[in-house]
Amino acid sequence: MSSPFNLDGKVAIITGGAGGIGTEIAKEYGRAGATVVIASRNQEALDKVAGEVADLGVSTLALTTDITDPDQVEALISTTVKEYGRLDLMVNNAGGGSSMKQAEDTPHDEWVRLIDFNLTGTFNCCMSAGRQMIGQKDGKIINISSVAGTKGNPGMLHYSAAKAGVISLTNNLAYMWA
Repeated sequence: MSSPFNLDGKVAIITGGAGGIGTEIAKEYGRAGATVVIASRNQEALDKVAGEVADLGVSTLALTTDITDPDQVEALISTTVKEYGRLDLMVNNAGGGSSMKQAEDTPHDEWVRLIDFNLTGTFNCCMSAGRQMIGQKDGKIINISSVAGTKGNPGMLHYSAAKAGVISLTNNLAYMWA
């Protein structure tokens, strides 16, 4: 199956690429002709998806990355650039929620973990990819958020707050880096 998009010659990183939305983005970018780098914390799942993307006839690389660790994110970007010479598209898709609970029952450690994974991880990826793209004077960053960031999501206070933060981060970076 072909794609209605043309990403020939583009190098794309997709975080959260080992499952769900990230896997489908990686496959569609592959169908569109992009070189696809997928990142996630699960190497076994990454290898499976990388095989599926490679079967589309494009170059692919699967890199285990914890986006909450700035050093690992820097390694993701630098390995991509070393391997392919540039970074054209950064898709910050990694994220996730937790079990539903009343706001007053949200444990502090769960709050910190979800803010770190959903918001700080996106920030880390934006900063590292942004520095690369500013240097090469080209590139696009796509941050995946959620309607929970605009409307809230009863029972998931931390997830909603993090996704609202992603929306604000995106708006601010678009303004500052335009």
